[in-house]
Amino acid sequence: MVFEPPQRLVRALGETAPDGDDWLEKLPEAAQQAVALRELTVERVQVPGGRSSLVVLVRTAEGTPAVLKLAPGRARPEAERAALAHWDGRGAVQLLEPFSAEGVLLLERLHPDVSVRSLPEAKALLEAAGTLRRLWVEPPADFPFETVAERTGRQAEAMRARAQADPGVAPLVDLALAARAELLAAPPEHRLLHGTFRQSKVLGGERMPWLAVGPDPVVGECAFDLARLVRDRVEDLIAQPSGAATTRRRVKRLAESLDVDQERLRGWTLFRAVESGVRAGRVGRPRDAELLLEFASWL
Repeated sequence: MVFEPPQRLVRALGETAPDGDDWLEKLPEAAQQAVALRELTVERVQVPGGRSSLVVLVRTAEGTPAVLKLAPGRARPEAERAALAHWDGRGAVQLLEPFSAEGVLLLERLHPDVSVRSLPEAKALLEAAGTLRRLWVEPPADFPFETVAERTGRQAEAMRARAQADPGVAPLVDLALAARAELLAAPPEHRLLHGTFRQSKVLGGERMPWLAVGPDPVVGECAFDLARLVRDRVEDLIAQPSGAATTRRRVKRLAESLDVDQERLRGWTLFRAVESGVRAGRVGRPRDAELLLEFASWL
């Protein structure tokens, strides 16, 4: 089988490595080797798939449905492996192979085309929040993960540079950076976080109705993790005449349901929306940038 990377993956990797690298060129051969080494039977490449990895639906030599995932080093697949091993199937997809080649993960097969995003909005938020709560555990000793301070520090540098190049975003960037500084001064807890949690990252399963996939794990406070969920279906929020009020109610409802401080959730939601909007503008996605920055202005 020829392992052709989906166009969504090609475009996304082009954004994160605009000068290119050889990972995509080597991907078909790497996928063939990974399949042969594990004696897997390939069913199909998942399309449109993710933005940071090739996802292949396979069966093991025993006939068990599974997922083979290949990701470049900049997507931090070894951190994902460490987080999945620590969760050990509690709230997240099960790692089937604790140790394997770098950048290759063999995972439990979920229902790849069924996410909580398919549910009505209120139900989707409820199920997603319940899944997220199970992931917030103490990190392992000597954890191999970035902290929230480290990750947002890198992001803050890029935001400042963008604000200098585009003064129009400077006011929101200043607000977001001020919120970050205040939030990092006294974090209330230290937990292992999913890092990129949203409705589309929660898939239907057999062991449990819903399980999280695709973490980019980080260690820090729970409000940081929940912040990305606040802006889910941002296109729908922007289209509503009452979008700003709906957003504020969502912050309140999610904070209360997961025992997270409402103001801290609002602050991290602001920072993460501005960071995503600034990044979208930088890589040539002006429509996404406009939506995210308008959303951020409501906070």
